[in-house]
Amino acid sequence: MPAAASHPQAFAERLGYQFRDPSLLKTALTHSSARVDRPDTNDNDRLEFLGDRVLGLVVAELLSKTYPGADTGEMARRFNRLVRKETCADVARQIDLGSAIVMSDGEAESGGREKLTILGDACEAVLGAVFLDGDFESARTVVRELWKPLLEADGDAPTDAKSALQEWAQGRGLAIPLYVETERKGPDHAPHFTSCVEIDGLEPQTGQGQSKRAAEQAAAMAMLVREGIWEQKDNV
Repeated sequence: MPAAASHPQAFAERLGYQFRDPSLLKTALTHSSARVDRPDTNDNDRLEFLGDRVLGLVVAELLSKTYPGADTGEMARRFNRLVRKETCADVARQIDLGSAIVMSDGEAESGGREKLTILGDACEAVLGAVFLDGDFESARTVVRELWKPLLEADGDAPTDAKSALQEWAQGRGLAIPLYVETERKGPDHAPHFTSCVEIDGLEPQTGQGQSKRAAEQAAAMAMLVREGIWEQKDNV
């Protein structure tokens, strides 16, 4: 049986939105592993797909209004920081979303309620559920409330390494950087990744981290340093 989770109503109160159709919230909080024991269970994959788009539109709108003088490059960098999976997982932790996710016993025992991907996907699924249950304005209100501290903290945050590398490559007429996961070690609840970044015409570069994205960022940073674009102290 899927591992027990806290009552959805308690989570709805933390979210600050009351669902007219509780089944939408139930689906948004159901991880695909729950289908192992109950194949007829609806998981949150489709709602995550929808919520990702809803989040993107709301954040794009917020950035457009908050930074009217910013160029598209700056807007894109800020956008990517605010909608990436790590950020969604951080928001999920703030509202204790993990305790409400329904998942298999095995997934729960392996630390599933703290896994970045599971938290990030569930967060986006919840936004998709709010959109379907209410409307776009309902989803916008939830995103604004949850993402407001992040938007304010973003301030003059520096460019991340992956964005900087892509901009540099495009500026030189090179292909977009390609990231390949070359190794994954450690248990599921504490993995360690090695990724390689490849750009046609340049030597590949590797990086390591505790998440796939962290490893990719490290690889991008290493290539920027190697090519003399950034100094090591610029690491962000």
